[in-house]
Amino acid sequence: MAENYDVVVIGSGPGGYVAAIRASQLGLKTAIVERDALGGICLNWGCIPTKALLRSAEIYETMQHLGDYGLKAEKITYDAEAVVKRSRDVAAQLSSGVTFLMKKNKIDVIEGTGRLAGKGKIAVEGKDGKSRDISAKNIILATGARARVIEGLEPDGKTVWSYREAMVPKAIPKSLIVVGSGAIGIEFASFYRAFGAEVTVVEVLDRILPAEDEDISKEAARAFKKRGIRILTGARIDKTDISAKGAKMEVRIGDKNEVLEAEKIISAVGIVGNVENLGLEEAGIRIEKTHVVVNEWLETGVKNVYAIGDLVGPPWLAHKASHEGVLAAERIAGVKNLHPLDTRRIPGCTYSTPQIASVGLTEAKAKEQGHEVNVGRFPFKANGKAIALGETGGFVKTIFDAKTGELLGAHMIGPEVTELVQGYGIAMTLETTEAELMQTVFPHPTLSEAMHEAVLDAYGRVLHT
Repeated sequence: MAENYDVVVIGSGPGGYVAAIRASQLGLKTAIVERDALGGICLNWGCIPTKALLRSAEIYETMQHLGDYGLKAEKITYDAEAVVKRSRDVAAQLSSGVTFLMKKNKIDVIEGTGRLAGKGKIAVEGKDGKSRDISAKNIILATGARARVIEGLEPDGKTVWSYREAMVPKAIPKSLIVVGSGAIGIEFASFYRAFGAEVTVVEVLDRILPAEDEDISKEAARAFKKRGIRILTGARIDKTDISAKGAKMEVRIGDKNEVLEAEKIISAVGIVGNVENLGLEEAGIRIEKTHVVVNEWLETGVKNVYAIGDLVGPPWLAHKASHEGVLAAERIAGVKNLHPLDTRRIPGCTYSTPQIASVGLTEAKAKEQGHEVNVGRFPFKANGKAIALGETGGFVKTIFDAKTGELLGAHMIGPEVTELVQGYGIAMTLETTEAELMQTVFPHPTLSEAMHEAVLDAYGRVLHT
């Protein structure tokens, strides 16, 4: 006899486990199927443990400049194994926290690999090879995504690393090539550079962090170069030779060729959805470019089957997946007055040094969409708290519709901007105009004052520059 549930979620990442919790809160009998560790890639191999690594790097790098703060210390060093262990301990703590949340919310956790096996049916193959059948009135697919592999840069766990190997190094390599300059590549470049590795970033497009506003990309490149990270943009990889001793990579930039040598390569060139072996095609679920196609309510087109998170496409962010999980669960439960998720209002963050954060449209996108814009900028070098912290690089940029005063986008690079950007996110969700933002009182002395000044600057009222 198949076990019967109101909702079964396949995948327990930040989208899946949140969907299961919300479904249970709404009185639905819920189960979650997971083939590995609860929490998915984010908690175990992504968002959280990488931030633990980056925190160690940030502290170590700050300690190299103690004299700037009137402090002294001798023989400052690091223990790579201890840095990694702390990161893994943080991941384990959070994964156990998800286990607690499943028990608290009376959600059945089914270990194994799930696949669609007919209308309202899921077949789960356990780690022991035995299969069991589950019956579900509603199914939420939350299987996430994995790193894209490009020909010639297949991770071997030795010389060519994926994010998994890059997170658990036995030692910091003396030299490193990072292929790809999105958030993942830049974060690893930042981490390894902090511990002394000679880092080269190779990007095929004409600028790093190509999804960010162009002004942010330029400032980031300048800041990373100042830290000693080499940036190669418009670079096409012609050939890569891999050996146990390291790697040689031939790149073409314009009409010039260059040979790069390094101990390790990190491949960070995007992701692909985990759509294989789920029974999607047999169920009639549409797939485009490795992602499941859904409507604004996360419905797949097959009745009572939903899909969320990285599986359904960009932006590939944990917080987006969580909100989609809540939306899918509430849609199933018949909650009234729901609104589709507006992906334009989802902040994105890169936890490098310096940090980068953004929400909404870039200046170029706003103009492409026909907006006449007012643009404001404010540098952290003119912010009192940033000066006191000794972190004065970067700026805040705001983009408003000149006719309506709507906040179209905000882009930030500098100290703790990943903690600041939610302020603009709230403003956009509340449909706040420039008038309300200018009238808002920001506390002093804080980094957030730069956000206020960037709004004022867009309308010729900036006070401190």
